[in-house]
Amino acid sequence: MSAKENAAVGQLLELLEARYALRVLWALKDGHPQTFRLLQDSIGHITPNTLNTRIKELRAAGLMGHGSDGYNVTPMGADLLRRLNDLQAFAGKWAVSQTRVVPVKKTK
Repeated sequence: MSAKENAAVGQLLELLEARYALRVLWALKDGHPQTFRLLQDSIGHITPNTLNTRIKELRAAGLMGHGSDGYNVTPMGADLLRRLNDLQAFAGKWAVSQTRVVPVKKTK
């Protein structure tokens, strides 16, 4: 990977690492626009100020937009969400692995 590609990955990860950034995008993954209030309810436990900040950042990054029906993902945002779609399948496997009880070896 070139230095330019590494920098781009770093910039994207920095954006998505911000608190609730991925959740905001994930709440819009079905493609249906959402009002601010509906988006806040979809995410849960996010303050209006934090949501507003994330919306501004994601819109500035070209991943999210706003139309007459509410907030939605842009084609670039939809592309990112398609690429993250495997996350759902992985999360299911990971959750199952977390519930398994690992026997503890007894020592004498």
